[in-house]
Parts: sequence; C-alpha cells; structure tokens
Amino acid sequence: MKVIIDRFEGEYAVVEIEKGHFVDIPACLLVGANEGDVVSINIEKEETEDRKVKIENLMNDLFN
Repeated sequence: MKVIIDRFEGEYAVVEIEKGHFVDIPACLLVGANEGDVVSINIEKEETEDRKVKIENLMNDLFN
C-alpha cells in the first residue's frame, strides 16, 4: 500500500490513503520524510514467518 504524507501535526503525520481518506500515524515512523512524499507500507511475509519460528523455538527451549 502506498500513502502520501499530507502534513505533520505535532507527533503525527496525516497521510492520505486510498479513496481520499486520511489517517494519522506516528511521525517517528517516517523519519526523514516530508510533506508530499509517497511512502510504501509492505507486509513482509517471509520475515514474519522467520520471527514466528524463532519465537516458537525460544518458547520450546523455555518450557521443555
């Protein structure tokens, strides 16, 4: 998903998402970005799965 930074308001960035809707997200997630910048938000399926496996292994080590 791509969003466009409309403006910054204090600790939040107001971004435009699909169909002209606006949402606030923490500005700390957009360090170095400016108004008008297009930002991509991606879901990293492979990284998510890697983290799940690592957590499962940690839990198995802890409880076994």
